[in-house]
Amino acid sequence: MIALLATAAAPDPGLTLSLQGGGSAAVKLFLLLTALSFATALLVSVTSFTRIVIVLSFLRQALGAPQLPPNQVVMGLALMLSAFVMAPTGTRVWDESLRPFLEDRIDASQAADRASGPVRSFLLRQTREQDLALFYEVSGRPRPSRGEEIPITVAAPAFMVSELTTAFRMGLFLYVPLLLVDLLVAGILMSLGMMMVPPPLISLPLKVGIFVMADGWRLVVSSLVRSFQ
Repeated sequence: MIALLATAAAPDPGLTLSLQGGGSAAVKLFLLLTALSFATALLVSVTSFTRIVIVLSFLRQALGAPQLPPNQVVMGLALMLSAFVMAPTGTRVWDESLRPFLEDRIDASQAADRASGPVRSFLLRQTREQDLALFYEVSGRPRPSRGEEIPITVAAPAFMVSELTTAFRMGLFLYVPLLLVDLLVAGILMSLGMMMVPPPLISLPLKVGIFVMADGWRLVVSSLVRSFQ
């Protein structure tokens, strides 16, 4: 009987429970999967992706070729440009937050606090003051004093509104010159009595030719990237 009790009290060598960080890998895996599930929302809400993809969409409409370049090409170009623009912020987040967390030098809450700093700095550089004031007014929060940090819950939506405003403004600057080509072609065709000829049939190759001769892709990409500096 004593032998049976001793056997039952002895720990099973195949079952171990560690309280000294043994669950760290599982926690990290859970946090990684959670972050990946929100990757699309984060890509749209706190990066340069929104402005870039809207401007490229405006460009396709202005050229009169809504399917060229294809959606996959536009999305791929927007992703590559977003990665280029966000590289300095991403490097800071990795060095100050993710790397120390993965090396067990800080916990999850400290990693989140450190990561919010570079992200907040990027958001506020691209956000208009009137959009920040709007969300402070709507939320009823007091305006921050000088040097006080603006919370992400205010900075992120204000950044999104600013990005939409900036993207539509840049798209308008792209659209108007190419729209003038359409109006010019339509006027010439009407004056010649060729009202049965669709104006886009003539204006499309003209707009594409002007865009290519002006090295339009380099100009558009350069303007997009420099708009974040």
